[in-house]
Amino acid sequence: MQQRYTLTAIVFHWLIAVLIIGAFTMGLVMTDIPGLTPTKLKYYSWHKWAGVTILALATLRLLWRLTHPAPAYPNSMPAWQKTAANSLHSFLYVLMFAVPVSGYFYTLSAGIPVVYFGLFQLPVLIDANPALKPVLKGLHFWLNMGLAGCVALHVAAALKHQFIDRDGELKRMLP
Repeated sequence: MQQRYTLTAIVFHWLIAVLIIGAFTMGLVMTDIPGLTPTKLKYYSWHKWAGVTILALATLRLLWRLTHPAPAYPNSMPAWQKTAANSLHSFLYVLMFAVPVSGYFYTLSAGIPVVYFGLFQLPVLIDANPALKPVLKGLHFWLNMGLAGCVALHVAAALKHQFIDRDGELKRMLP
């Protein structure tokens, strides 16, 4: 019998996936808008809100995962694929934290506070720093590109298991 993830793990997975895709897409769109327009500022706010939400949900997801281990991989899966899957999942977890944290510090280095949903300001952990700003901007960009690559690889592996191996791996994460 195929073991499944818990409903909580499934909800965390798909909710975070949708938010990551949305935040990534919004990041690409907003940075292509020339000048400083109301639309661009609105997208920046939404992008930051998505990042903070992803960070909060990733924290909850990690806590859930630490107390509710993932189901075992199928016995038919080669050892190298299990190692690769575990490594990719570890990278995804690291990036789910690193991307929003780097964006948060990039925003702070620009001297702009993060106000979550316009309701409350997150702590200002560093002062504005014009010298640090381009470094954090580059770091945030490249971490995002790494996350996009890991997500693409994760999706490709899921599709391979679904349509080539036909081993039921994808069904474990479907509601």
